[in-house]
Amino acid sequence: MEYFAGIDIGSTAVKVAVTDEDRQIIGSKVAKTGALVYKNAQTAFLSLLDEIGLKRKDIIYLTTTGYGRKLFEDADETISEITANAIGAKQVGKPFGTIRTIINIGGQDSKAISLDEDGNVSNFAMNDRCAAGTGRFLDMAARNLEIEVTDLGEFHHNAKSTPAAVNATCAVFAESEIIGLLGKGHGREEIVKGIHFSIAKRTIRLVKRVGLEELLYFDGGPALNEGLVASLEDELGKRLVIPEFPQVTTAYGAAIIGQESYQFEKEEDTETVEEALSAAPKDKRSLKEILLGKAPIIPIAQEKQTSSCGSSSCSSGCE
Repeated sequence: MEYFAGIDIGSTAVKVAVTDEDRQIIGSKVAKTGALVYKNAQTAFLSLLDEIGLKRKDIIYLTTTGYGRKLFEDADETISEITANAIGAKQVGKPFGTIRTIINIGGQDSKAISLDEDGNVSNFAMNDRCAAGTGRFLDMAARNLEIEVTDLGEFHHNAKSTPAAVNATCAVFAESEIIGLLGKGHGREEIVKGIHFSIAKRTIRLVKRVGLEELLYFDGGPALNEGLVASLEDELGKRLVIPEFPQVTTAYGAAIIGQESYQFEKEEDTETVEEALSAAPKDKRSLKEILLGKAPIIPIAQEKQTSSCGSSSCSSGCE
């Protein structure tokens, strides 16, 4: 069995996915990126291998993606997170139909990706200049409301009255707005619901820039937030495809791309071997020497010449 790995090194989290030759995810892991990007990514990768009973040598091809992809020196290949996200979503979304639009909300940015009918990226838009509408904004909100970020979905569904209006388009001003709403006596549940609708509206504006077509796929850590999912679906008026492990879609896509690259290289190597054997079928040297081009080809078989004793062509000088 051949195994492949994809590592998505994001601004706040490292996501790792290991797949087999059938493109099945056999293990995944999410860890904090931290300040020591390479070390933390390597630790997460090796830790996952240990958990699923594999060694580093079992990984045939390793592909990295994300903002820190070039910092991982052990990678066989690096790839854009836009492409990796598209490939991963296309594969995961197959049971639901053809994915045409991807909404990805990460730690410090959000993206909208449009795919054509064949699953190729046709357009994309990104917000990476402001934390509003990102996972970092949700972390900030949870901290100010003194609740766990994993509990935001539950607070959303427990809201009994109209969502509190959170209108600020800047994360810094939104934080002040949340504190102000608390001071005015608004319940945390209503504030959380208002935050989710604020992010949903901001995200949909991004999606409309690339064109909104079904099916829609939502991934990234915030896709685990049922309250945010409900807000997006309500604003869109459409259902979203939510993967089982939304954080690792891009890492999974990177692993698939790695498998394709490996197979392509393998086919090229096979063709090179066949050409070398065809060109020099009777060469004395090893095939390795032929491929490396370390010496000229010297055929073994040469035209056989004969001559009889005493003839003019004999130079042996026998007596």
